[in-house]
Amino acid sequence: MRIEPRSEEDITWYLKPFFWNQRRKYGKALDAALLWSRSPRLFLGVATLYGMIDRSTSPIDPALRSLVTVRVSQLNGCAFCVDLNSATLLHRGASLEKVGALSRWRDSSLFDERERSALDYAEAMTLSGVGVNDAHISALLAHFSQDAIVELTGLIAFQNLSSKFNAALGVPAQGFCELPRPPSTMERSGNGRL
Repeated sequence: MRIEPRSEEDITWYLKPFFWNQRRKYGKALDAALLWSRSPRLFLGVATLYGMIDRSTSPIDPALRSLVTVRVSQLNGCAFCVDLNSATLLHRGASLEKVGALSRWRDSSLFDERERSALDYAEAMTLSGVGVNDAHISALLAHFSQDAIVELTGLIAFQNLSSKFNAALGVPAQGFCELPRPPSTMERSGNGRL
């Protein structure tokens, strides 16, 4: 990492419950959270916002929220976010095959039209030079209410904040989701011959 994370012993008292919960949920404190804790008030604001976005009453179902966050993380080159969000996506019911195909979702039959409209929108919001247009919103309206589109937009914007923060500071993956790598040409042939 490019900046030294704060040690758990040195975090501000009012952030300690967040880290207790992380250890309970993940078995350890998250490196990204330890970085955010260098600015306790900012950390508190970010954590509160995330709690509002990833709540059980969101009009966007949990699996789709995770699908979108993984894709935004991939686009922003955030190894930590791809790792953690892929593990969450698997936990929320996606197949390993679907998680592995996410980076090439446009060419995969594993994604339905609702997912495709959300992923296309996420890419338009995330990639420089693309931008959102009326066609994106029309595609979303075929599957989501206007309130849900506002929630989806907030989720994508938040994930851009999070993954760009982590990528800029070089937060590494923490080993939550070890996706199998595609076999090389040598491995596919079994004996090194094609």
